[in-house]
Amino acid sequence: MAGLAGNGERPFPPGDYDAVVVGSGPGGLQTAYFLERLGVRAACVSRDDGPGGMFRALPIFQRLLSWTKPDAPAERGTREYEWYDHNSLVAAEPSHAALVAAEMDRAYAVPSRPEMERGLAAFAERAPVRVRYGCTWESTRRLDDGRLALATSDGEYRCRAAVFALGVTEPWRSPIPGIEHAPHYVETRPPREYAGATVLVVGKRNSGFEIADGLLPWARRVLLVSPRPVDTSVLALTSVRVRYMQPLEDSAAGGGTVVLDAAVDRVERTAEGWRVHARGTTHPGDHLLEADHAIAATGFAAPLRDLPGLGVATVAQGRMPALTPYWESIGAPGVFFAGNVTQAATGLRRHANVGSSAAVHGFRYNARVLAERLAATLGGTVPERRRLAADEVVPFLLGEATRAPELWAQKGYLARVVLLAGDGGPRDGGVVPLAHFVDEPGPDAVAVAVELSGGGEIFPGVYLRRGGRVDAHDLPGDALNRFDGDEHRRALAALLA
Repeated sequence: MAGLAGNGERPFPPGDYDAVVVGSGPGGLQTAYFLERLGVRAACVSRDDGPGGMFRALPIFQRLLSWTKPDAPAERGTREYEWYDHNSLVAAEPSHAALVAAEMDRAYAVPSRPEMERGLAAFAERAPVRVRYGCTWESTRRLDDGRLALATSDGEYRCRAAVFALGVTEPWRSPIPGIEHAPHYVETRPPREYAGATVLVVGKRNSGFEIADGLLPWARRVLLVSPRPVDTSVLALTSVRVRYMQPLEDSAAGGGTVVLDAAVDRVERTAEGWRVHARGTTHPGDHLLEADHAIAATGFAAPLRDLPGLGVATVAQGRMPALTPYWESIGAPGVFFAGNVTQAATGLRRHANVGSSAAVHGFRYNARVLAERLAATLGGTVPERRRLAADEVVPFLLGEATRAPELWAQKGYLARVVLLAGDGGPRDGGVVPLAHFVDEPGPDAVAVAVELSGGGEIFPGVYLRRGGRVDAHDLPGDALNRFDGDEHRRALAALLA
């Protein structure tokens, strides 16, 4: 079984480590993998009895939102193939990459939940990622020397850095009177049990549209209610558009779905079903909505337990930790987060906020960047970056803006850096959070990110740091998203001259 040491014993007994990773979902597995490769003495513990995290049970309707293309214009296992596979974890070894694609039966362009779970299990076994399963994190305290002590069901772990990869997995209900009586998304029943019924869904984000999409063949009518309208211009450029667009298309065609922009005042249980009192937002007016079933698709919270008492500040109505660009807690040094909770770090936000930290294809890159950061501070091996000739800098950066899966998945959040100062000439500075590059002092350097405007145009953003000052410049977009042609080379060369 993955996670067993070579002698058959469970790995990582309680004790002292440089870092401890909590969780064996995709965020925990990816972080533990990179920490191991970088020589950080890190333990990985999980309350589960196997890898997979939330994908051992969710999504409810057993089909993911993000796509993977088994056959693509790039070979599986290559960096280029990551463009077309938004669900597999990434690895330096080709044999460890694209493992979700290998599990798919090609019935859909998005994997089923069991296919995703099997792909994660294959990664944990092949890498291998050792995990101490059946070890539940229970509480946390700060030691006198500044280290952290994690109490678990197996004993105490002491470390300089703790990485919590627990996901945003705890069902959460917004503070609407009466909504506590409505079933949460995780309590949604099989679709056939809603046949011929009117179903009211409170929420219009991922889980709300997943329910609506799953019920289209069964329910007589689906009502989706939340205050804000759906931003279709952004959705059209994401990998989850199909699950949103089908209910929206059904609504536009009069098929029975209603997508209502309204603030819900209260939810009532009646003898016949449910009654919701709401106030219109986009179009003012009071609404009285009645349905046979109501489902609270109001989202999830990170299971922080006692971490706020340690100083971990929170955002989003207390649902997620407030994070630095490197996903460290604001208020509790040494407490880091990985996985989809890294969406709480919003980045620079100079243009549209379209980073994909809430999804595997975004946070898998966050895990690598975080592991490199921890390796630099905890005595691991810092990756050696190659030197660049002066005439290589422009084509290198524009090539990254055109092809790098990290920058395209994490638009406006991650950037590729070239260090311009120092002995030996320019040097690749790796991938870093853009907000950190802009806000923290450093040597002369240039960073390139892929940006998305509010109108949906994609273009390279260039950030030039000279003498401690950072200036931002936007290069032109391109109809084919090719940013390595003569026009862009001339523009970037002029900025660096």
